Amino acid sequence: MALFGRKNSTDTAATAAVPAQGAVDPALAALSGEYVLDAAHTEIGFTVRHAMVTNIRGHFGEHEGSLVIDGVNPANSTALIEVAMASVDTGAPDRDGHLRAGDFFDVETFPKMTFRSTHAEERGGDSYRITGDLTIKGVTKPLSIDLEFNGSATDPFGNQRIGFEGTAELLRSDWGLTYNAALETGGVLVGDKIKLVFDISAIKQAPAA
Repeated sequence: MALFGRKNSTDTAATAAVPAQGAVDPALAALSGEYVLDAAHTEIGFTVRHAMVTNIRGHFGEHEGSLVIDGVNPANSTALIEVAMASVDTGAPDRDGHLRAGDFFDVETFPKMTFRSTHAEERGGDSYRITGDLTIKGVTKPLSIDLEFNGSATDPFGNQRIGFEGTAELLRSDWGLTYNAALETGGVLVGDKIKLVFDISAIKQAPAA
């Protein structure tokens, strides 16, 4: 998988020879393990067209997740992300309250959005695509996320970190989010296409005793 193609950003020996075809790169194998998303340094955001003429951007302030990285056989790597829908923040309290209500997320009944991966594939360079099941408001459908691996590093506290950034697009109507209002000049108030944006920092967990 391409995300394992970059050496540790703190490794001054990054000029090590590329292993022979079929061999396992020890630097990649060393990334194997379970990681937990660092919520303080991870952002899950979105963009949607408003009134046909501009974009509204927002993010979810509460989320958690885990990654299982297999550096020997990267296609076996997995991801699980859970988002608290009540934590939506677009910078406008009235709009955020409407998003939490029944017209949109109905957070009292459906408090979480989840993504559980089912497949990972190489895309070349430091890019890869992870596909999985996205559940919003009780509806589950497949979603593919294109990600770039930003590298790995050991932070000042001794944590081994890996980082990713990526995007995905979906039609909210596919998940039953169909609320809208017609404009006098034609078109609708809220666009159907949603762009999701991910900036992820994850910390490697110590193996179970």
